Amino acid sequence: MSKVFEMDHPLIQHKLTLIRDKNTGSKEFRELVKEVSMLLAYEVTRDLPLEDTEVETPIQVTKSKVLAGRKLGIVPILRAGLGMVDGFLNLLPAAKVGHVGLYRDPETLEPVEYYVKLPSDVNERELIIIDPMLATGGSANAAIGFLKDRGAEMIKFVCLIACPEGIAAVQKAHPDVDIYVASIDEKLNDHAYIVPGLGDAGDRLFGTK
Repeated sequence: MSKVFEMDHPLIQHKLTLIRDKNTGSKEFRELVKEVSMLLAYEVTRDLPLEDTEVETPIQVTKSKVLAGRKLGIVPILRAGLGMVDGFLNLLPAAKVGHVGLYRDPETLEPVEYYVKLPSDVNERELIIIDPMLATGGSANAAIGFLKDRGAEMIKFVCLIACPEGIAAVQKAHPDVDIYVASIDEKLNDHAYIVPGLGDAGDRLFGTK
């Protein structure tokens, strides 16, 4: 069973409160999502491997640590996931960025792929899928499946807000994918919105309705 990491850092929780506020405009909303994403990236990369190196300080030569070269990829789910990309790239500038676009079929309600563009070496990379919300789990499960179909083996899923229903759905479908979240909210409502949530993340990021 995959692990779920809920980030309770004070800065994350403070900024998340501002993100939830319905009076927060698109400009500030985008800035806050970027900032929280950067803080989440810090936590998500806590297990990156290190190796020894030598560095010459102004005083002497000493042994120190550097990243051991694990390749990373950031994969936003379009469109709302785009709001989290810059925050991750601030800390991980060498990471490659893929994209997954999907929509829900109005009749079957199943996610349908319309665009997937990934680094050519996905089987060698740890891929971090990012999306502000984990609601029903349908989009997350589809995106994870698309990546696995293309050879991805190391995948993490990162979101701002999740609900128990979405977490359970991802854990059932992909028990090998760990979930990182800033807050686990109460539930889904009858319209598949997270309660209390923050509304439609895409609309709030891009000022659309």
